[in-house]
Amino acid sequence: MTNKFEFEANIAAKKITMSREFNAPVEKVWRAFTEPELLAKWIAPKPWSVKNHTLDLTVGGVSKYAMVGPEGQVHWMYDQFTAIDHGKAFATFGVFCDGEGNPNLDGPKSYTETKFFPIDDNRSRIEATHVFDSEETIKWFVEGGFKEGSAATFDQLDEALAAV
Repeated sequence: MTNKFEFEANIAAKKITMSREFNAPVEKVWRAFTEPELLAKWIAPKPWSVKNHTLDLTVGGVSKYAMVGPEGQVHWMYDQFTAIDHGKAFATFGVFCDGEGNPNLDGPKSYTETKFFPIDDNRSRIEATHVFDSEETIKWFVEGGFKEGSAATFDQLDEALAAV
């Protein structure tokens, strides 16, 4: 079954909204977003991979990991949890960071809220809203393939969910 994926970028509002359905119960999808060993299986679009992932699922806690490219490129990701409704939603403040986990507060910034919903036949849907600090930042994400990368990682999540 093909799962519905919606993506809308509003440059003027500096906002991207997307939703995706999954053939798994919401509890499983929540775990795939919040447990480092499961998240590492799908969050980086192939052929990229995830290394050195840590995740503290508490308000003020941080998720940090390196996305490693096939030619050794490394991009460190940093998300601080600003709100958590266990099993239903979380919000984060995101930036890039260095290899020691120090956030680059001078670089691109995003604020993301991800919500999890049960739907029919023991399936689920996520809805994510990303708000960026500037038009330059959202354009960088949109022009850099954020839609395509998100679609690819959600397809990988389908595979990971089937194996859990």
